[in-house]
Amino acid sequence: MGPSSLDTPLVYLKGVGPHRAELLKKELGIQTYGDLLAYYPFRYIDRTRFYKIAETTADLPYVQILVRLKSFELIGEGRKKRLLAQAIDDTGEIELVWFQGISWVQKHLVLNQVYVIFGKVNFFNAKAQMAHPEIELYQKNALSRGNLKLQPVYSTTEKLKQHALDAKGIQKLTANVLDSCLQEVINLLPEYVIQQYKLVPRAQALYQIHFPSNAEDLRVAQNTLKYEELFQIQFRMLRAKLIRTQKFKGHIFDTVGEKFNRFYHELLPFPLTNAQKRVVKEIRTDTQRGSQMNRLVQGDVGSGKTVVALMTMLLAVDNGFQACLMAPTEILATQHYLSLKALLKDDFVSIALLTGSTKKRERAKIAAMLESGELSILIGTHALIEDSVQFKNLGLAVIDEQHRFGVEQRAKLWRKNFIPPHVLVMTATPIPRTLAMTLYGDLDVSVIDELPAGRKPIETLHLFESQRLRMFGFMKREIAKGRQVYMVYPLIQESAKLDLKNLLDGVETMRHEFPLPKYQISIVHGQLKADEKEFEMQRFVKGQTHIMVATTVIEVGVNVPNASVMVIENAERFGLSQLHQLRGRVGRGAEQSYCILMSGDKLSKDGRTRLETMVKSSDGFEIAEIDLQLRGPGNIEGKEQSGVMELKLADLAMDQHILAEARKTVIKIFEEDPQLEKPEHQCLKILLLKSDTGITLNKIS
Repeated sequence: MGPSSLDTPLVYLKGVGPHRAELLKKELGIQTYGDLLAYYPFRYIDRTRFYKIAETTADLPYVQILVRLKSFELIGEGRKKRLLAQAIDDTGEIELVWFQGISWVQKHLVLNQVYVIFGKVNFFNAKAQMAHPEIELYQKNALSRGNLKLQPVYSTTEKLKQHALDAKGIQKLTANVLDSCLQEVINLLPEYVIQQYKLVPRAQALYQIHFPSNAEDLRVAQNTLKYEELFQIQFRMLRAKLIRTQKFKGHIFDTVGEKFNRFYHELLPFPLTNAQKRVVKEIRTDTQRGSQMNRLVQGDVGSGKTVVALMTMLLAVDNGFQACLMAPTEILATQHYLSLKALLKDDFVSIALLTGSTKKRERAKIAAMLESGELSILIGTHALIEDSVQFKNLGLAVIDEQHRFGVEQRAKLWRKNFIPPHVLVMTATPIPRTLAMTLYGDLDVSVIDELPAGRKPIETLHLFESQRLRMFGFMKREIAKGRQVYMVYPLIQESAKLDLKNLLDGVETMRHEFPLPKYQISIVHGQLKADEKEFEMQRFVKGQTHIMVATTVIEVGVNVPNASVMVIENAERFGLSQLHQLRGRVGRGAEQSYCILMSGDKLSKDGRTRLETMVKSSDGFEIAEIDLQLRGPGNIEGKEQSGVMELKLADLAMDQHILAEARKTVIKIFEEDPQLEKPEHQCLKILLLKSDTGITLNKIS
């Protein structure tokens, strides 16, 4: 396995040099020949036709015109200096003007020569003008790459443009790399996969995506590279899963015993939905295989994930093991503890809570009970992964809202036992299927897509600022019924001070409508200390305040059954998934609940779509799909997710079919040839050496 030219630092490429190489690294993250090949054009300009000067209008996009250069001169001094040229064709005259790079352009202009000019035509005093056109000598039979066909356009920056690294400059460098290295590009996909999906060899795809001969060649090149990109992500994830199932033995839960049966037949407060039954069955199957379970349970707010987690914990206890549940915050851990205690009614299972606030004496007691095996279920926060917490026989770890924990934190929990515990991950963030396959491709995914019978859907209304008094009147009527209200303001990092001012101004206005002492208001925002926040939250939880006003997103999972109204101020500034999460804070009791989306009168197209979606749909997965199409996959819950941010070409909203096919192919390969021993799979071994989806390749020797 020798080094490839594609790993060569860009500084050695003709036309780059140390200064430009450093700029490309800083501005675009491009460091090697391979990085440059993986820097794809973001659009293409059709250069297949010429316009006449008389045909051009101000409405046209960028056009190319064949002209003869009539004259050119330098005008002005200093910063006002510009190069002005007059050009003609058989239908009229056009003025060309350059404000930058003047000496370089002037050096290449020759009177009476025919040029291809390319740019946006504007009109000044009815005269056609083109500012900063691209210009090159017309050669009738030239097949110059990108000249008269589909021209690639690359994203660039002002700094790069100052060093002649505009789209055209990047195009030239890419052409140099292709000239010197294209023969070294090897296929990462097996030949039969390329044939089956009508793809093309990798070298051909890379050439055609930068310099397409026609629209069809471009489509096939894009399709090939998208498939390859999604294939690589699935390959890495499914291989990690394969290694885990082979390497990590798992405890076998083969008994459905007294605890599980008693809870199911006597204590369950409502019948399980079909979705809950299906997920419990999937978990039962996982825990009997003899390999470690790693299952993600996705379920909308209120779908009954906690009951499924509890039944799994009771299954572990029935088989002689301990179980734990780790939540990201103290308030959420406490809530899980209280809701599990309420479900279990009496102490037929020993259960304890461990958080940062747990007193020293209580900690020592919990530690002793854990080590002796006397304690069956432990609920807690990060405190669970401290070295002092030692289980006698941990068989199951339930992790709530996994994206809030780091990989190392989760791994510490696994190391609490000689044989790693089964892992059940829960999330209330509905994730579209395509995204789940990418984010959690190494986990088995279960979806609870049904709400328990009898739960009333939350009514959602969209009101404009002019309807604020109507909203206040509604709040008063609900409070008069003994209910409570959340009022949430957006918190956008860039305008945190402005957001806080909006909240404080909002509270000032509300004081007139909701005067003391009749109405009590809790206020929570980022400037408060942790204990002050906790105090205000607890006042609301205990029912001592009627309204909670907050800039921070109300903690995922905060459960106040008496809160029946969620008012979201400036709702157009929130993402769809955020709006859906906030709406889920109400509707937890038996009463009808409401979500009121307040917005300004002027809305962008996307803003209107988001609010209309919220009003018409309460299905978290449908909302997540629309959110993916509106926002793209970059951020889920505001956290960058590895595996998604690496995508250079594929779009998870648009390319779901490609992802599904790629995943299906990878699964089949690992089923039939897990060690990649077949000759046709030797090319895949290179993926084992690659740590990212870039183009840095080695040639197999």
